[in-house]
Amino acid sequence: MDKKSAQSFQSQTVVVKLGTSVLTGGTLALDRAHMVELARQCAELKKQGHSVVLVSSGAIAAGREHLAYPTLPNSMASKQLLAAVGQSQLIQTWESLFALYGIKIGQMLLTRADLEDRERFLNARDTIQALIKHDIIPIVNENDAVATSEIKVGDNDNLSALVGILCSADKLLLLTDQKGLFTADPRKDPNAELITEVKTIDDTLRNIAGGSGTALGTGGMATKLQAADIARRAGIEVMIAAGSSVNLIVDALSETPQGTRFLPSEEALEHRKRWILAGPSTSGDIIIDQGAVTAVLKGGSSLLAKGVVKVSGEFARGEVVCVKGVNNKVCARGIASYSSKDMAQIVGKHSKDIVKILGYDYGTEVIHRDDMVIIHE
Repeated sequence: MDKKSAQSFQSQTVVVKLGTSVLTGGTLALDRAHMVELARQCAELKKQGHSVVLVSSGAIAAGREHLAYPTLPNSMASKQLLAAVGQSQLIQTWESLFALYGIKIGQMLLTRADLEDRERFLNARDTIQALIKHDIIPIVNENDAVATSEIKVGDNDNLSALVGILCSADKLLLLTDQKGLFTADPRKDPNAELITEVKTIDDTLRNIAGGSGTALGTGGMATKLQAADIARRAGIEVMIAAGSSVNLIVDALSETPQGTRFLPSEEALEHRKRWILAGPSTSGDIIIDQGAVTAVLKGGSSLLAKGVVKVSGEFARGEVVCVKGVNNKVCARGIASYSSKDMAQIVGKHSKDIVKILGYDYGTEVIHRDDMVIIHE
């Protein structure tokens, strides 16, 4: 039996991310007729023996609809108000729709902070896995009522990649108002062609991806690409496709899925490295020279103080930092063995001199290779 046939008989965990544009059909209100169709497809997957997790946007849109489209200042507080009102409306809608198929749901509201701390990350993982084990569909959303910069930056595309990591998903479906990733913006260029399969994500693809297309959502194709990159490095296959396409969710597990398919990395990261990649936001940057970039990217080496050119931002020992080349291009994320204050004193120095300079050391590496995740291939 070939690999594809074997997969089709294997129970899989599928994370389905539904953007605001999918849930509203591009209007200002939730499209309940379409939502029931999405619920039907999720129920169909469960009937086949698969597990489903939903990452659902739409709280702000639901709040605006419930309050009869109030005139509010364009501020973070207004968005949080709408999210607070809309989240309960959104979850009630999902609860009633899944009840039609005899399926129970469980709500999980997360923020980036819930995933920054390793212990809280593991607690969230245990909760989501317990829901799946008891045949309940977890419905996850960012806790927009209390989140600050998350509404703009912590979009649900990236959240869905983290959720995929939390529940050890096999597939992540990013449903949007586009049929997938195109060679150009299909809304502007009639010659744009659908890219059906992606093996690696490079700068060419990143340049193709544009900004957010709707007034209600926070994520464009660029954030979907970012999410796809995180997920595929964790060994998760990713699909970007149009939420309005017929039977899209069910087809995702067939041999002919719709949209753009991102193949998982052949060498999936171990669990701790998945957390480094996906969990914490970085506290600062370590700029390294070209020799160190080559050693880290090609040689799989640890990062030594000798290769560090500059340190920016403030971070403590044990916090996650961004490693960049002198061209400001990100090449890795990792857990710093030294604080930014210590690091500033040992920039460019030999490892053997660290004790002399600081009076102590935490090892010869600034970031050990076991605590580092390569970002650019």
